[in-house]
Parts: sequence; structure tokens; C-alpha cells
Amino acid sequence: MFPEIEMIKIKRKRLGLTQKKLAELVGVSQPLIARIESGDFDPKLSLIRKIFNVLEEVEGKAINAEKIMNYPVKIINAKAKLIDAVETMMKHDISQMPVVKKDEIVGSITESSVVKIMLEKGTNAGKTRVEECMEPPFPIVPKHERLNTISKLLLNSPAVIVCEEKEILGIITKHDVMKVIKF
Repeated sequence: MFPEIEMIKIKRKRLGLTQKKLAELVGVSQPLIARIESGDFDPKLSLIRKIFNVLEEVEGKAINAEKIMNYPVKIINAKAKLIDAVETMMKHDISQMPVVKKDEIVGSITESSVVKIMLEKGTNAGKTRVEECMEPPFPIVPKHERLNTISKLLLNSPAVIVCEEKEILGIITKHDVMKVIKF
């Protein structure tokens, strides 16, 4: 039996699906799912793909941005001084936050951007305006975005912002995605 086939049972159970429910979603019989999971039946590749597509679809519906985001989101105005951003980050124990100007996200401030400006300006860095040292904005996703997409975005960004019609609903960090993993 291929290792991929062994994952069917593991994923099904992790998602809380019965064999009967998975069979209904795939369009096959429950005994066929039981035979596949036990290794008594060697399914066609097309059936394996269909089963995994269904499992991924269920997983995507089960875990989305809205379910793992943190809110409310701490933001900082682009015109604010860096010291204000640092104080907010320390007070709320956060590593990054979006930078806004006229209620629109224009950038981000992270621990790394603070350290960079500190290297340039030393202790005078606190007087610098956030807009002078901010980084590009974090990626923005809708509240129903799937975990898989969010995880890919986090490979190249420390956070993802969840928005609905320009309203900031939440923020997701790598730490939030790690909390989803169930062994």
C-alpha cells in the first residue's frame, strides 16, 4: 500500500469524518472506503485523487482565516514616532503590526525594522517617524481564506492581515498556524 493511501484514514479521523460521510462526499460506498483504508483494495489513482480533493476541501472549510486570526489588531499611524510603535508592541507583547494612513494599510513595522533603524540611528531612532522605517504591508486575505494559502503566504511574511472591504478584522502570524497542528 502506498503511503498516500495510509494518510486517508489519518486525515479523515483528524477532520472528524466517518467512513460513511467521506464515502458520501466522494460518491462511493462506505465499504469501499473501509477496504481502501484497510489495504484490501487497490484503488485507481483517479479515485485516490478524488478522495484527497474531498479531504482538502473539508479541511479548507474547517480551518480558515476567521478561525485562527487574532483580534482586535493593534495598528500604528504612519506619522507616529517609532517610540510609540515600540511601546505598543512591548505593552501588547506583539512582534509586528500594520501601519496605516487615513484608514488604509500602507506598510508594516516589525521587530526587525526596529532593530535596523536602531543600527542606523542608535538611541535617537525613537524620534523617527514610522513611515520612514516601515516595511511593505503584510499580505491581505479575506476571512474565509484557507489555511493552506495562509501558510504559503507566511513563508515570506511574518504576518497576514484579514480584511473585509478594507476593514481590518484580524492578524495571523506563524505562531497562530503552528497552534493548528494536531499530532
